[in-house]
Amino acid sequence: MQECTPTESNPVLIIGGGIVGLALAQALKLQNVPFIVFERALCPPHDTTGGWGITIHWALPALQTCLPEALFAAIDSVQVDPALGRTRADTGRFLFLDISTAEPRYSIPPAPRKRVSRARLQRLLAEGLDVDRVRYGMKFVGFAEDGEGGVEAEFADGSKVRGCMLIGADGSTSRVRRLLVGEEAGRVQPVGANFLGVTVRMTEAELAPLRAIDPLLFQGSHPDTGKYMWFSILSTPEANGSGCCSAEYYEAQINISWLGTNVVPASEKERLALIKEAARAGTGFHQTFRDAIEGISEDTMVVEVKIADWPTVRWVPCGGRVTLTGDAAHAMTMYRGEAANHGITDVAHLAEQLRLWQEGKKTRAEAVGEYEDEMIPRAYQAVLLSRQACLDAHDVRNLQPDSPLVSKRATLRTPGVRISG
Repeated sequence: MQECTPTESNPVLIIGGGIVGLALAQALKLQNVPFIVFERALCPPHDTTGGWGITIHWALPALQTCLPEALFAAIDSVQVDPALGRTRADTGRFLFLDISTAEPRYSIPPAPRKRVSRARLQRLLAEGLDVDRVRYGMKFVGFAEDGEGGVEAEFADGSKVRGCMLIGADGSTSRVRRLLVGEEAGRVQPVGANFLGVTVRMTEAELAPLRAIDPLLFQGSHPDTGKYMWFSILSTPEANGSGCCSAEYYEAQINISWLGTNVVPASEKERLALIKEAARAGTGFHQTFRDAIEGISEDTMVVEVKIADWPTVRWVPCGGRVTLTGDAAHAMTMYRGEAANHGITDVAHLAEQLRLWQEGKKTRAEAVGEYEDEMIPRAYQAVLLSRQACLDAHDVRNLQPDSPLVSKRATLRTPGVRISG
């Protein structure tokens, strides 16, 4: 099969300008591999404190290989609490609680980590990329192989761009994936859980009882009702810029989920009522958590997250012209907090293989094939582990140390440490 190599006139086409797509762009820039990123959003995320957070843990070394030294060092500045690692140590502790008593049931084995703002990390990863390398307002609709060994991407505005290969980094509902494996086979599948989340502003005094449990994040569930709760800091006064005024505030993320296939109401008021009802049901959440939830303002935006996944399957090879990375390659639930870590690992491996291709040490098919041979089995297992973690998260009574929910976040699992129960 004829194939071209990356050049300025035939760059690598990256569909999706989220965290994984931009990390890949940075990695290719380091390797001097020409690329263009196409993002459907009209502009970069402008709200530097908006969105939720992600935890980068076992993929930190991989991320370091993808970024210039100064950019990797700047990761600390987009942490939800920039003081961590500077004036306050982060032990990496991650507790799973009995939400009815606030007593820890498991401690997930600690590891180095960075809890960062998703929006601020995305803005950081765009730094240093030329304007013509990241094109916004470009909704990808399809691709076609050309007769010269390359691929042509088509966009909703009718424009077409030719490149040497196309990489789908376009998220969990990836259009690239559905074109590769078929519309039906490429769709994510519901896991059978409902999930609601809010971002709340809190004073230092309001936050103190929660940070006394853990200064950064924790999770747990109620033994009788099966209702699951996630809590994490989203921003401190230093991060959100309120530290210089008298009305300083913190932001926190509170998520509630439960098993079932209920239809979640559309109105914010009804969704918030479900969250507050979950905190009161049965014997109720511990008073610390009930106070935090009851204090959520009635005008708060309540986001529903569709809990679904896509266990990675092999697609028909096309000489390495098209491949997938990140959520496009392995959509998974958030209950192990590993999606971004796998996406970053994908990027590190893929960028290295593309370097070898550009240098003539491998063909495109060999380079992409080696990337996929490592990624697909790793990602398939990760999706299934995250699915099981979702189910286990709602059953604290039967939670075991080897559950993927409480075992160490890594490609090789280490059992969690039982604290009580």
